[in-house]
Amino acid sequence: MSKVVLITGASSGIGKSIGEFLHTKGFVVYGTSRNPERITNSIFPLLTLDVRNKESIHKAVAEVIEKSGRLDVVINNAGVGITGPIEEIPTEEIINNFETNLFGPIEVMKAVLPSMRMQKLGLIINISSIAGYMGLPYRGIYSASKGALELITEALRMEVKSFGIHITNVAPGDFATNIAAGRYHAPLIKGSPYEIPYGVTLNSMNNHVDSGSNPNEMAVAIYEIIQTSNPKGHYKIGAFMQKFSIVLKRIVPDKVYEKMLMKHYKI
Repeated sequence: MSKVVLITGASSGIGKSIGEFLHTKGFVVYGTSRNPERITNSIFPLLTLDVRNKESIHKAVAEVIEKSGRLDVVINNAGVGITGPIEEIPTEEIINNFETNLFGPIEVMKAVLPSMRMQKLGLIINISSIAGYMGLPYRGIYSASKGALELITEALRMEVKSFGIHITNVAPGDFATNIAAGRYHAPLIKGSPYEIPYGVTLNSMNNHVDSGSNPNEMAVAIYEIIQTSNPKGHYKIGAFMQKFSIVLKRIVPDKVYEKMLMKHYKI
């Protein structure tokens, strides 16, 4: 029996690549988008879902179960980027980021767990970020939202394991997607004490995304995780140095690691 997969944020980028790859492998794939009517080239169905709207989450989950009779794999991929000096980011933008990157995935998990528990099996894959393992300058809000998702996943993984449900984190590094275009950028304020260092860091971040890895690497990694009978709690996917930066944080003194980050971001 083909596994039924639901992927949030699947109209572009990593989510779309995952959906297309799984579709070619014979999975029954449903993607979601806030505005699926705008997407005309999807090879799998796109349902309306805004992770900030609990009603739309439950409606999409119910639609998948009604059409396919089950839901085996959920990939919490929907997310947004945010950059800026924490002092200058509007509070409403911080709240929006956490609603999308943290509270939304939690609501999706809460919506699918009852059916997975009845099936006595299921797999939830939360797409976090390597940035969630460290507080990055001018990306602090993003790092915090993704880091919180990592910890929530760790806790929930233990809570539901006895029901036959597996939950795992997949933390990607930089991939060549359109995330920079949809990211909230706090404006560069003329005369701000952060004007120059933030401007330099912003250019560097955008260049890293543009030169990032092929998102198909994530698709292959997700496929392999789904095929694993007992997935690990954490996976890191990306360039060697990005993954190694997590190891470095564990083994070098805090002040040394901080200096390395500041040198990398030229601040």
